[in-house]
Amino acid sequence: MKVSLPVVPADASRREFLGRGLNLGLSAILLGGVAPAFLSTVGAADFGKPEKTDITIGFIPLTDCASVVMAGELGLFKKYGLNVTISKEASWAAVRDKILLGQLDAAHILYGMVYGAHLGIGSQKKDMAILMGINHNGQGITLSNKLAEAGIKDGASLKKAVMKKDREYTFAQTFPTGTHAMWLYYWLAANGIDPFRDVKNIVIPPPQMVANMRVGNMDGFCVGEPWNARAVFDRIGFTATTSQAIWKNHPEKVLGTTQEFVNKYPNTARAMTAAVIEASQHIDAMANRASVSEIIGGKAYVNSPPQVILGRMQGNYEDGLGKKWSDPDYMKFFADGEVNFPYLSHGVWFLTQLRRWGLLKEDLDYLAVAKQVNQIDLYSSVAKTLGISVPASPLKTETLFDGTVFDPSKAAAYASGFAIKA
Repeated sequence: MKVSLPVVPADASRREFLGRGLNLGLSAILLGGVAPAFLSTVGAADFGKPEKTDITIGFIPLTDCASVVMAGELGLFKKYGLNVTISKEASWAAVRDKILLGQLDAAHILYGMVYGAHLGIGSQKKDMAILMGINHNGQGITLSNKLAEAGIKDGASLKKAVMKKDREYTFAQTFPTGTHAMWLYYWLAANGIDPFRDVKNIVIPPPQMVANMRVGNMDGFCVGEPWNARAVFDRIGFTATTSQAIWKNHPEKVLGTTQEFVNKYPNTARAMTAAVIEASQHIDAMANRASVSEIIGGKAYVNSPPQVILGRMQGNYEDGLGKKWSDPDYMKFFADGEVNFPYLSHGVWFLTQLRRWGLLKEDLDYLAVAKQVNQIDLYSSVAKTLGISVPASPLKTETLFDGTVFDPSKAAAYASGFAIKA
């Protein structure tokens, strides 16, 4: 496996970490964790010969890229007959455009971004596919220490300051149709702040969030880890809330591709999905998270101190204002398959938020669109082969932190029922 930007063998950091020339079969002992998932008996033959063996998967430097990275580091892609190049991308816009152009075969990608491309919101319209969920939880909203110094430490105090209208407040998210935009907008609106009329919002790539806050370009941002933890570590910001506090066990990143890729290379798609599922199982074992943080913290991947990544990977949080807590709803990658199953209701929820904020101009058949994108049958066939159970229903009712209940069978009413909307 290889990594691009720069192009180096993807197991290079692993070889340095373990010592050059060590056999991957010893990694359970060498990493001090449980046996890696690739010791299972399922292999490439169980999914048929891959139609395309040389593939490129994109990722953005975030903690939740771990399952894609570790699928390479643990030799899982090779186990399933794939020669994978992992491409480190500069922005979510680059990920989207490269998938649409065929320069990436698949990617670690924002959930809502897949739906945006499928509907042609802000880009060419192309039929898209979500193969599996990559993670739940583990994002956050960070406010600057300058706000804390002014007595602004939560949503209520932020609203009071914004409503004074004595200056413009600026907030950053990572992509207009992405998850971070939706968490930020939802949290601001739940606190009585219109994210478009009361404040300014801008788009910044995840790795650039901390640097931009340091020079005063924004008052707050929503991003994935480790960049919220890094803002605390660098003493320039504090965690106002986590995404799991907004929606416990929410969907976040997915393994996304085009429907054309799935149609042309179904065996390849299944093999790729199986490799990432097995990596997800490996990461979800707490005993493995220190070694995973060490690996993904390298320059080829997230390029952040492993200790900054590890704390929140283990659920050990501090907000930068003196509060520390152990969060049972830390970032999950497998959770007995619950994380990886591509629930249709999750897709419907993101569609309702695109409608709420005017990115989607009219109601549509929300469930029908979710069925087009989320590859339930493909995922279920892979899970069955791996011996992983799937839920009885692809639809779930959810309740977010403001008490609003989301029923996917009443999507249009839900989208229009918020007091603050476009």
